[in-house]
Amino acid sequence: MQIPIQIQNQLPEICRMVCEAAEKVSIFLRTENQKFTNSSVVYKGFNDLVSYVDREAEMQIVAACKSILPQAGFQTEEGTVESGAKDSADLVWIIDPLDGTTNFVHKVPVYSISIGLVYKGSPILGVVVHVPNQQTFYAWQGGGAWCNGEKIAVSPVSKLGESLLATGFPYFEFDKIHAYLNVIHNLMRKSHGLRRLGSAAIDLVYVACGIFEGFFEYNLSPWDVAAGICIVQEAGGKVTDFNGGTNAVYGRQIVAAGPVHGELLPEIQKEWFKEI
Repeated sequence: MQIPIQIQNQLPEICRMVCEAAEKVSIFLRTENQKFTNSSVVYKGFNDLVSYVDREAEMQIVAACKSILPQAGFQTEEGTVESGAKDSADLVWIIDPLDGTTNFVHKVPVYSISIGLVYKGSPILGVVVHVPNQQTFYAWQGGGAWCNGEKIAVSPVSKLGESLLATGFPYFEFDKIHAYLNVIHNLMRKSHGLRRLGSAAIDLVYVACGIFEGFFEYNLSPWDVAAGICIVQEAGGKVTDFNGGTNAVYGRQIVAAGPVHGELLPEIQKEWFKEI
């Protein structure tokens, strides 16, 4: 996706400012996690948790992004700002203020901030902070992928049998669970194993830095993946939906990997589409 040259030239500075804003919010999240109790949890739906922490973090991020790029619209998980739909604004911030809320509530130290910027639906900038680890992963179109100032790249492993994979489990819309469990059953026998961290944003940046060779999941929302997609792509990885197409941001399915993508995607497809 070719973006206007004036925006392209601004991306490194925009990314720097977003990283600074996200790191400030990460301090808020770590502080709140120390004193957080289950009495603060609200259920948006079955197994879909939210708290005052999510909303406050989102408001802080939105305020920062408005000042950085006022002309951009918003898609946010908690809806604290009037959204700009993906077809009504060329530039849209896609924000998850706390990816891994269930981990946060239970004090599992795997949760993140995810801030993506898309242009006409395609990710052009991404910032993901692994909050407990104090790691900031970031990328912008044409600028490579980075973590805490060090350049990162996907794993060079191309064989599924030598790969460690990551996935996630759905917490609603279970109508395709049998096909998904077949995918998992198949891949467990053909790889070094599967991991489930509970934060898609972290799964994606772990692909970007070569910890995981690949990641796949379904029932995801744009704020789960927009930032991570940009980071994986700039780290040299490939990101598709289960069809092998490019609709990973809005298509609710994702396969992100390094060279093993060529083996991983067909293994997913042969089980996934068998029951459809």
